[in-house]
Amino acid sequence: MVSRRMIGTAAGFALAAAASAATTPAAAQAAGGESTFERIRRTKKLRTAAVAGAAPYYHKDLASGKWSGFYIDLVTALAEELEAELELSETTWGNAVLDLQSNKIDIFFGLNPTPKRALVIDFSVPCFSNAFSFIAKKGFEPKTWDELNKPEIRISTDVGSSQDQVATRLLPKAQISRFKSVDEATMAVQAGRVDAQCLVMMLALTAVKKNPNVGHVVVPQPVFATTSNAGFRREQDKTWRDFVNTWIEFNKGLGFVRSVILKNMELVGISESDFPPGITL
Repeated sequence: MVSRRMIGTAAGFALAAAASAATTPAAAQAAGGESTFERIRRTKKLRTAAVAGAAPYYHKDLASGKWSGFYIDLVTALAEELEAELELSETTWGNAVLDLQSNKIDIFFGLNPTPKRALVIDFSVPCFSNAFSFIAKKGFEPKTWDELNKPEIRISTDVGSSQDQVATRLLPKAQISRFKSVDEATMAVQAGRVDAQCLVMMLALTAVKKNPNVGHVVVPQPVFATTSNAGFRREQDKTWRDFVNTWIEFNKGLGFVRSVILKNMELVGISESDFPPGITL
């Protein structure tokens, strides 16, 4: 079993190396201000955001206001590694990039590295892989992307998300309805206003497990997958990004990232056995 002491001790070497790197000329920002890494070390505060209704990534208890989810667990462990207080705000998948660009947050876990996003922010190494899938209404059984790419097919997505970009690019003939949130796009399927919702598989499995009446999960062929990464505000000094990359790779190697993902999947009733054949984390 991997202990937190083991994680903290070995990853501490990476922190020391990153702190040393922050003293190099590259740490000086073009505008003369301090880098993200320097600010976190000075203030002892790590700013991030979470998305409501996105279990097992993020989940907000409406009664207590407390957040949970595997990305909450990961960023909490990251803050502990930095000996920093975690400051958590709420956002949406579509607004997370804007929050990074405007320097409202220091990091956001759960972004797919699309080319459009890569124009304006930086990404970490992958935390895990995630296939694009659909929540299809009952009786609708598409097997391929071609079957979905027809003028009579109605698709819902949450605006600005990676699934919105994928549906726009791969299903140009379909009718695409864009909603503010994932939950609204899911409700459109349940209400019969659309035939299917484009959603990454982890979120699709969770939504169907929570409400089986909404439909069923379909992973059309060929399988198109993306990775789930952390995003950063683009800046000249890459110390912050490089440190997080080291932290992620180290904790993936020890199995900590995988254990956190599986634990939170189990909390929403999902196990690896629920994955379609040939699909893994």
